[in-house]
Amino acid sequence: MANCSHNCEECNQDCSERSFLAPMNQHSNVKKVIGVVSGKGGVGKSSITALLALLKQREGKKVAILDGDITGPSIGRVFGVEHQQLLSNGEDIIPVTSTAGTKIISANLMLETSDTPVIWRGPVLAGLIKQFWSDVVWGDIDYMFVDMPPGTGDVPLTVFQSLPLDGIVIVTSPQELVGMIVGKAVNMAKQMNIPIIGLVENMSYVKCPDCDKKIYIFGKSHGQETADQYGLDLLGQLPLDSELTQLSDLGKVEDFYAPWLENFSEKIKNI
Repeated sequence: MANCSHNCEECNQDCSERSFLAPMNQHSNVKKVIGVVSGKGGVGKSSITALLALLKQREGKKVAILDGDITGPSIGRVFGVEHQQLLSNGEDIIPVTSTAGTKIISANLMLETSDTPVIWRGPVLAGLIKQFWSDVVWGDIDYMFVDMPPGTGDVPLTVFQSLPLDGIVIVTSPQELVGMIVGKAVNMAKQMNIPIIGLVENMSYVKCPDCDKKIYIFGKSHGQETADQYGLDLLGQLPLDSELTQLSDLGKVEDFYAPWLENFSEKIKNI
């Protein structure tokens, strides 16, 4: 997969274990596809997806986000594009583009209102994931980040099998219980032969605005222990940041900057 062109029609390699790969759109050239996963919901997976895309774009890369969390999409809101209309050239779908240039596709962009529920069964959800990959004109993209649904069920399995993932980033939080659930995501990736880039511990601490002391509101961090347990790189222990939350709610995540973001940026430069 290291030198994969993601064009199966022109490939002579035996990738029988990835025989379910959906074809890339003929007008697209996506060089790297990175999945952002979690063993459970509520750990900030979409926030980490947004930050990864933001930092790669600040490196000068062409970036896209495929929001694979069909029933709980939030990427459109975070980037301020949830009210934009998807366009079509008659055959293919044109993704929306954020203020800073990130190309985005999300289920919310196809719904009448942002609070319209997606009450679909697994096969339909899985089919939409494939359409987001095959029917969207992504153009020339250096990094595509896939905000995957939580868990190890039908839809995450479809993403693992249908999209040419070059690797995944696993998101967790400090609680020991969540650390145990990381093992499910790790073992799923190993069974599917998907490389694991590393682990990000989100909501690791809060900084006191007066004394700058780190307060571990969820208790002692288990990020490094969990990473060591599964032989993973710990890419970052990120804080709860009220400014990031506010900007995300306003659809202005691309305006975010914080000193701790520089350390995270250095960690992911080699992805």
